[in-house]
Amino acid sequence: MRNNNIVMAALAAGMMIFSSAGANAGDIMVKNAWSRASAGMAGAGAAFMEIENMGSHDDKLISASANISAKTELHTHMMDGDIMKMRQVDFIPVASGETTELKPGGYHVMFMGLKNMLVEETSFPLTLVFEKAGSIEITVNVMSPAAKGAMEGMGHKNMGKMEHMKDTGNEEMKKMNKAHGTEMKHN
Repeated sequence: MRNNNIVMAALAAGMMIFSSAGANAGDIMVKNAWSRASAGMAGAGAAFMEIENMGSHDDKLISASANISAKTELHTHMMDGDIMKMRQVDFIPVASGETTELKPGGYHVMFMGLKNMLVEETSFPLTLVFEKAGSIEITVNVMSPAAKGAMEGMGHKNMGKMEHMKDTGNEEMKKMNKAHGTEMKHN
C-alpha cells in the first residue's frame, strides 16, 4: 500500500509537469494550453495558452486548425461602447522577447461547429501556424467549464488526488505533501 501511494503521487506530479510542458517551433514556445469543457450542447469552444517568443524578431500566429470543429479561427474580444464583442482577427502578434497570453476575455483560438462536446479531463491536438516559426502541434487539456486557467484546473484536480492519498494516514506521504506545498485544507 505504501509503495502504491508513492507511485500514485509521482504519477500525479508527473501529469502536472507534463501538462505544463511546452512545445517549440523555431523561437516560439507554446505552453499551458487549455480549454473549458462544453456546457450542455454548446456548439463552440475556445483554447487558451501562453506563447513565448524567445527570438529577436517579432512573429505572428496566423492560423490554427483542429479536427474537433467545422471551423477554427483566431479571435479577440473588443469593447464596443459598453458591450464586449468577440471578433475574428487575421493574426495574433507575438513580440520578440515577450509572452503573449491567450486568455478568456482576450485573444483565443475559437472552435465553431464542435463535432463533439469537449469533455473535462480529456485533451485534443491543435496545430498553430506562425508566420516565421512555421507549424507546431500542441496538446490542449480540457478543464472544468468554470476553469480560469490551465494551472488552476490541473493543479486542483491533481492536488485533490494527492490529498486523498494523504488521508490514508501514511506519514511519509504527509511529509512529501507538506514539503511540496500540496496540503489542502477544506472548510
